[in-house]
Amino acid sequence: MINDLKKRNVRRRRRMMRVRKEVRGTASKPRLSVFKSNMHICAQLIDDDKGFTLASAGTLMKEFRSKNLGKKSKDAAHQVGVKLAEAAKQMNISTAVFDRGFNKYHGLLAAVANAARETGLQF
Repeated sequence: MINDLKKRNVRRRRRMMRVRKEVRGTASKPRLSVFKSNMHICAQLIDDDKGFTLASAGTLMKEFRSKNLGKKSKDAAHQVGVKLAEAAKQMNISTAVFDRGFNKYHGLLAAVANAARETGLQF
């Protein structure tokens, strides 16, 4: 059982590195990284050259708890994408590079990406 978990984590790490070697963020075109836990979803815009997070949004923020979107759902993922794209607009960032990590591009990740696109962020 433990050996299977180790193998799964190794495979996940390989998939993540396969994606990350192609995706690189700069100050003008940051990397939009999405993280899913069992209960929450978070997204950030990252400048890899300097190693800084430019903007972030997630269901752990107070705004989402007050709207009863504090859990992981498609509605919450949509709101996270909108919030992140609005933060990017305030920083005069119009394009980004999408980093899906080791996850497949569907479901919650697609909801975050589509919401960010609808709000004006291009990738």
